Amino acid sequence: MTTELKYLALVTLLTGLTWLPYILNTVMVRGLVDAVGYPENPKPLAPWARRMKAAHYNSVENLVVFATLVLIAHAAGISNAAIAGSATVYFWARVVHLAAYTFGIPWVRTLAFAVGVGCQLCVAWHVLA
Repeated sequence: MTTELKYLALVTLLTGLTWLPYILNTVMVRGLVDAVGYPENPKPLAPWARRMKAAHYNSVENLVVFATLVLIAHAAGISNAAIAGSATVYFWARVVHLAAYTFGIPWVRTLAFAVGVGCQLCVAWHVLA
């Protein structure tokens, strides 16, 4: 398995598990019945859980782009140090983004997001060049 596929799998796993903490907060705040139902006036989640939920949505949106680019590179047989490095950095940028978003650290969150987009652009450049 190439480095970029390994980190694609790790990013996918991170994105796939991010919902767990904020769903647990939903159950704790609203109770099980309201958490699995559709209450008319749901109790608000804890601020960190609202931010984590937003970070999760952002991760899903960006995973679509990142995964597509990595899979196109793989299908085209394009694998080099720049793509592998971009995949590695992308994963860590998403970890930092999730933590910074959850704990409300705005500048770090934005910088981590920008680094992730830069990684996507690097992979795109190598795919299209």
